[in-house]
Amino acid sequence: MEFSHNDNNNLPLSKFESMLKTNHVLFFDSEEFENIIHHYLNQGKIALAKKAIKLGLDQHPTSINLRLFKVEVYVFEDKLSEAEDLLNQLHSIDPMNEEIYIQKANILSKKDNHEKAIDVLKKAIDLTDDLVDLYSLIGMEYLFLDQYEDAKMYFMKCLEEDIEDYSALYNVIYCFEFLNQNEDAISYLNVFLDKNPYCEVAWHQLGKQYVVLKKHQKALTAFDFAIISDDSFVGAYLERGKVLEQLKRYEEAIENYSITLKLDEPTSFALLRIGSCYEKLGNNELAVQYYYQTVHEDPLLDKGWIAITKFYNKKKNYQKALYYINKAINIDSENVNYWKLYSQINQRLNFYEEAERGFKRTLELGNYELNTWLSRGDLLIKLGELEAAIYNFEQAAEFYPENAELEYRLAGLYFSLNENNKGKFHLKNGLKYNEEYTFIIEELFPEVSNKILVKNIIRQSL
Repeated sequence: MEFSHNDNNNLPLSKFESMLKTNHVLFFDSEEFENIIHHYLNQGKIALAKKAIKLGLDQHPTSINLRLFKVEVYVFEDKLSEAEDLLNQLHSIDPMNEEIYIQKANILSKKDNHEKAIDVLKKAIDLTDDLVDLYSLIGMEYLFLDQYEDAKMYFMKCLEEDIEDYSALYNVIYCFEFLNQNEDAISYLNVFLDKNPYCEVAWHQLGKQYVVLKKHQKALTAFDFAIISDDSFVGAYLERGKVLEQLKRYEEAIENYSITLKLDEPTSFALLRIGSCYEKLGNNELAVQYYYQTVHEDPLLDKGWIAITKFYNKKKNYQKALYYINKAINIDSENVNYWKLYSQINQRLNFYEEAERGFKRTLELGNYELNTWLSRGDLLIKLGELEAAIYNFEQAAEFYPENAELEYRLAGLYFSLNENNKGKFHLKNGLKYNEEYTFIIEELFPEVSNKILVKNIIRQSL
């Protein structure tokens, strides 16, 4: 039982808290203690729960339920051996108590012994009328073992016992999705909806399965039924908006996203999508207005800052684009795509040192695309950092051996440093791999391309 401030159920709680303040011990029956302890555990007030357990056991030393609360606290505090000892005592007193089995399974689960936990929970099935909780616990243990078929079966059992157990429904669909059984999920949901036709959660999940299979019209129909079942279901409007966006029906998508803003507190996701739709419709003024609302609503949403960055980047307003990409990087400095965009914007502003730093950070974060190595190396050449450029291209060659673009660059660099033997080696490699890339020498190293030695090597190859 949960205490409510609107009825008399909270009287034992008030009486208990008053007793703690006065140190005057009052009597409570064991059920009142159970409700008080349950309340404190739900509130996360472990210290008060422990006080209630102690006082409860002082007054009712034989109460098994109060001692089971003590077990629960032991488990919470990771005192598993104490919990096991107490459970063994309780089992010898009341071997038919299903809660003892549940707590034993909980301890086994915490020890990652999920198979034994399942065995213990299955033994408790014959001891209780409340099968839903047990089936759910077994299902979760199977999830820990990555045994999704078995988990799915037990979550389905939950729904057979209680058709409104939407937590179990979500878990069933999660298992279907993990197993890539989208068609099977659709079949299951259709059967479920025959029994419970106004279940907005099932319609919503059905729509999401159709989206995965790119059956957009069927998805829209499912989301429509979710909304008919509950016209305040924000999730259905959001999903419907996303499908309409994919179908390039931007005005309708905006309408659905806008409904969510009226039904609940504005979400940064909906504001961002509305901005994106307006941008695709060519309404730049409203687009940027919604992008600004997005970051106002959630200043830590890097996607909002990125949307504004890309907006100004397209408009060639690189100063503003740079300002906003820095905002995004401050929120998520490990995002490779942000650093690449940062580098590209700095390049357009001719801020070569900053652009090179961005590409270097991109590589440090594990993005080893050839274009990143090339872009960084070319910037180092522009900055006159020839040794650093060589090191960059040699690192790249480990990932992209026999690459003509890298070889011509290394040739040009070595010739620039008057290391002609190394220059000849790389130039011949470049010509061997692809003769058409000789323009790289002319573009990046015009002085080198005019050297007689270089011209002769190229002429002999051609």
